[in-house]
Parts: sequence; structure tokens; C-alpha cells
Amino acid sequence: MTTNPPEQLLDLVQSHRVTAVIYVAASLGLAELLRDGPRTVDELASRTHADRDALARLLVALSTVGICSRVEGRYLLNELGAGLDGAAERSFKNWVIFEGSMLVRRWDGLLDSIMSGKTAAQLQDVDDNFDLMSRTPEHVRIFNDAMTDLTRLVTHDLLQAYDLSTISHLMDVGGGSGELIGAVARAYSTIRGTAFDLPRCADAANQHFRHLGISDRVDFVAGDFFRAVPAVADAIILKSIIHDWDDERSRIILGNCRKALPQKGRLLLVERAMPELPGPDDAGRSCAMSDLNMLRGPGGRERTEREYYRLLTESGFRPIAVLRAGRFNLTESRLC
Repeated sequence: MTTNPPEQLLDLVQSHRVTAVIYVAASLGLAELLRDGPRTVDELASRTHADRDALARLLVALSTVGICSRVEGRYLLNELGAGLDGAAERSFKNWVIFEGSMLVRRWDGLLDSIMSGKTAAQLQDVDDNFDLMSRTPEHVRIFNDAMTDLTRLVTHDLLQAYDLSTISHLMDVGGGSGELIGAVARAYSTIRGTAFDLPRCADAANQHFRHLGISDRVDFVAGDFFRAVPAVADAIILKSIIHDWDDERSRIILGNCRKALPQKGRLLLVERAMPELPGPDDAGRSCAMSDLNMLRGPGGRERTEREYYRLLTESGFRPIAVLRAGRFNLTESRLC
């Protein structure tokens, strides 16, 4: 790694190119083609229908960032690149597609958001980024698939960090296609589960529950958490939901969750925690970049532990524990 400041700056500003080559690799399905062993450029070009010379140059670039390696004229998949395989247990392919096809375009207008304080949607005279996205069904599918990948990435850490065995019915508010509640139900055979989200998520969630064989005790309920949350569970989990919204809207969501819980119910809030003074390390940089993504996207923000504590208490909750779950914090709260 260079220590020359101008060269460091050049490397940083060109890092979008790494996103681009990984996105193309995912789109071409290279990880799936290399899953069973090394292949030549000719074999890969034939299978992907790509230009042979252009693909060879792409593979060289991919080898420099650790996605694959070249051995005796053939390319093989590295451990890092295995995450691009859609069939991998902890695949991140759908997130790569989301990042490379949708988020990079959103970030093109970051200067406009910095100057105006408005989201990409608001700059198009649309109040809600999710309403704007819903106008293109393919964008909704890409987004939901990406959220499934991200949830799968953190689920193991959540299950290790917190004992859910004393919960009888857990509701995942903003649960999307049911990845998290499905994993919980498989890990705890005594828990009943509900995924609560907009109607457009119902088919994917119910199909997922049938695939897991848990439809007898896990269901999907359609609704809007800004209007009301159904009072069906003794515990609610919110993962990567509150960071999407400003404080006013967040308090509405949390207030509706409070109304839905019984007196001894609990709320499990799963979010990143922004460091009080983010540094140049991976964790600080990741949070800061995610914060700008919230500014440009739905209009929310990443918050510090102290800010989440204040938001929860203002919404009628009493935080009692903060547990680390990988890159996320799990904050357990009870009703005041």
C-alpha cells in the first residue's frame, strides 16, 4: 500500500472502479461458473457470451482485488469471490447487484443532496424514496433480494448474541421476505413468528416460509408501520429499519411498536452504532458512508448509541442492554 498522499488520494477516488468490476462479475455469473473448478478464458467467454479479450482483461482486474486467481492459464475462484455465488450459504450476490445497478446511480447526485439537504427522491418532488422505488417493480425485487443478503450476513451474529428462548411470539417489523424471522424460527422450534411489512413482500415471505417448512407457526401480516403495528407478539424486532428515517418518523414507528406490545413485552432494536468520533478504520468509514447513503436515499441517518438511547426513551422505551452482534448493536428495551 502506498504511503504517498497524492497516490493514496488517487486510489481512493478510483475505488468506484472496484465496485464496477465486482458488479460485472456478479452479473455474468462468474462465481457460479468457477464453482466446480478452474476454467480458461475461452471456456468462460463461451459460457457468458462475452467478448473474449474484454473478459480476459476483466479477469485480470478481478484477480488484483482477490476475487479470483490465475493458475497455469486458468482462473479459479478465491474464498472472497465465493460470496458472489448465488447458491452460497452466505451469498452476497444480490447486494452486489443492488450496489452496482442502483446505489451507484443514486450516489451520482450526492453533491445535490449535500447542497440542498434533500434525498434523491425529494429532488424529484417525491417525498418517499420507497414510493419512488415502488414505481419500478424490478427495483423492488433487486432491493428485497439485497436486503435478504444483508440480513443473512448478520443473522448468525444475532442468534449468537441474544437468547430468544423466553419469547413465545416474535414479530419482525419491516421483516421483508422473512429471512430473519425464518432463521429465528428454525433455531427456536418453540417460537411463533410474524413478518410484518408492506403487501408487496407477502408472496416472497410466504414462499420462503413454505420452503423452510415453518408455515404452521410463522406467518406474514401486511400493513404500514407508520399507521399501526398489529398487537400479536410479546416481542418485536426491528433490524435496519430506524436508520432509514429521521427522528420524527422514527418516533412514529417506535410509538406504534410500543402500542402493539403487552406491558411486559420487549423491543429488540438492531442497528449499526455510529462512533462518537468516527476514525479512518473500516468500522468508522463503513458507518460514515452508510450515513451518507441514508441522506441520499430514504432520508434517515446512522446514529450513535447515545442517540438511539434518546430516541428509544422519547418513544416510551427503557433500554436495558446493548449487545454486540458483528457490525451491529442489539439494544434490548422494555416498556416504561
